[in-house]
Amino acid sequence: MYIRKKILFLLPLIFSLLVLSSDIEEIIVKGEYREKSLGEEDSSIVIIQSEQIKSQAIKHFQQLSHLVPNLNYAASDSRARYFQIRGIGERSGYQGTPNSSVGFLIDDIDYSGQGGIATLFDVDQVEVFRGPQGSRSGANALAGLIYIKTKDPTEKFEGTSELTLGDYGTQNIGIAFGGPMQNKKLKYRLVLRTDYADGFRKNTYLNKSDTSKKDELTLRYKLNWELNETTNLDFLVSKVDMDDPADIWTIDGSLNTLSDRPGMDSQNTNSYGIKITKDFSNFTVQSLTSATKTDVIFSYDADWGNADSHFPYVYDYFSETLRKRDTFSQEIRFLSKNTEFSFENPYEWIFGFEFSDLDESNLTKDDGIYGDPNDPYSPYVSESEILRDYQAENFSVFGNIDYFLNRYYKIAFGLRWENWDSKYKDSNNESFSPSNNMNGGKISLVKNRNNSNTFFSIARGYKQGGFNLGLDATDNSIKQSLIYDPEFLTNYEIGISSNTENSGFNYSVVIFFSKREDQQVLISRQVDPSDPNTFSYLTENAAEGENYGLEVSSKFFINDQLSLFANLGFLKTKIKNWESRPDLQNRSQAHAPEHTYSIGTNIDLKNNFYFKLNLNGKSEFFYSDSHNNKSKSYQLLNLTFGRSKGRFTSELWMRNVFDKYYSTRGFYFGNEAPDFIDTLYRRQGDPKNIGLSLRYDF
Repeated sequence: MYIRKKILFLLPLIFSLLVLSSDIEEIIVKGEYREKSLGEEDSSIVIIQSEQIKSQAIKHFQQLSHLVPNLNYAASDSRARYFQIRGIGERSGYQGTPNSSVGFLIDDIDYSGQGGIATLFDVDQVEVFRGPQGSRSGANALAGLIYIKTKDPTEKFEGTSELTLGDYGTQNIGIAFGGPMQNKKLKYRLVLRTDYADGFRKNTYLNKSDTSKKDELTLRYKLNWELNETTNLDFLVSKVDMDDPADIWTIDGSLNTLSDRPGMDSQNTNSYGIKITKDFSNFTVQSLTSATKTDVIFSYDADWGNADSHFPYVYDYFSETLRKRDTFSQEIRFLSKNTEFSFENPYEWIFGFEFSDLDESNLTKDDGIYGDPNDPYSPYVSESEILRDYQAENFSVFGNIDYFLNRYYKIAFGLRWENWDSKYKDSNNESFSPSNNMNGGKISLVKNRNNSNTFFSIARGYKQGGFNLGLDATDNSIKQSLIYDPEFLTNYEIGISSNTENSGFNYSVVIFFSKREDQQVLISRQVDPSDPNTFSYLTENAAEGENYGLEVSSKFFINDQLSLFANLGFLKTKIKNWESRPDLQNRSQAHAPEHTYSIGTNIDLKNNFYFKLNLNGKSEFFYSDSHNNKSKSYQLLNLTFGRSKGRFTSELWMRNVFDKYYSTRGFYFGNEAPDFIDTLYRRQGDPKNIGLSLRYDF
């Protein structure tokens, strides 16, 4: 097995020896303050463009994430909301808003911690920035940034439509269209999409196959208005409604559940955005205003069973959280106009400030009953209700300057200062009001010549501190751990890339080393072994941690009919010098697989037919910092056979061809009466999925 894995990693490098010439389209990075060529980038980035996104059978970022090395996700229930880049990132948010380590932006609107809404129909491109983005996005992007750019209105009327049918009740239909209005200075684009599937679980107790279904709606409207020659207004309104039950967890680790009260993992988010761009003689002003309103229902059958499965014991627990989250953001940017080197003015600069406000409430209701036939005092009934209110305000000042030493070399320097103020109170009379002043930045030296790019950068990222909830009510021994401090990450990178139009071999190689200071580590434990609703979650600052590795992205154009790609990630992580948990010192961090890869081929056949093959894999990783259980390594093979002629495309696809069992999340605790022995429970990923997609562009 070890030798086969090494061969698998070497194959893409061998393929590079076969490369012939082909034309390469220039790739533009859109998630930065200023759009620029990928060849000018000074950080590790993966860009997935619209054609590759279109070819994905399931239009959600969770599926697309397998293509990005050193990116992992934690899907405890329905959709993945939390992502980890290079082993850094939150894995859950059961008690409300966590301190996000991976920023998540869609059309410059911040959805960090809400990645579940990331549907991908009519998307222009997806960009994954690996490494701290402190100067770009502040406290939400300690580990990196995921940026999704949807398609803008076009100069001419155009549209696309898609219908997908598959097993497990898969029925997806979408349409997007737009162009100029009667007033030529107004352009619009309208997107409507519904996604439905029964889910990949069967509840054998209720005899239902839809207790983990996906029933999702995406609506988006964009309007671009050219007010005059120097002023543009871009307006966006969107709605994503994910009515997704969450009947996922099983005692035996299978895909057959036994819950008598299946839960929910629904999310309804309405978003609004206005971008105003005003050109002056020497600079441009951008104003970005956005607001989101989100309603979440998060519930689960905590005992994962029913009266029959637990007999002769009475064991029935349920938890439900009703979450409301409102956000507002206002950002002002001033950008210099010169974008090409000149000896008279060898600078490009950006300056701005940002204010954001978050208001979130969580109403959690827990109920349960436990009865032992040998205990004359049973059954024991528990019932609780707690209302939590959380408010946070962030104010940032940022700037960036590029100084061109000559036509090929430049030094880039960015800095961001951020203040975070928060207020928290709940119906248990807990209250906190921590605040932090933080700063981060980046300095880099870039050489760009003949579409080849070499860079060295030092970046500092940060995320705010916080507080632990409910510890004074459930565990008096750790009251001193109520507050934890901010975390800081210093990252060193060396990268080299080539994206040459006259070469059939494009590549990017990045070596990185990251040092974590006051590393925030989440651990959990069950206070009452017989009550699965009494988990306490504790975030503490470990003294430090280290993350280092290598990332490779490459494309090989062998000829006009055959191309190959290989994206590889190598990662080493370590928890260091944690005095209160010596058992975890020098252990790898959670959700940080050492090897991740995505390799594949696109083959154009005769008569407009084509074939696509993609193999994604991850090595084993620790599920949590609370225990030492690991996942198993896995590889997933996806196939697509299609035909594209004119405006019509049809694709027959198969995901997880060999029906591999693989886990995306793992918990270690006792959930089986009467002994409640600590056991590893795994959340399985999706099994084999087959379907047909039809697309028509007009």
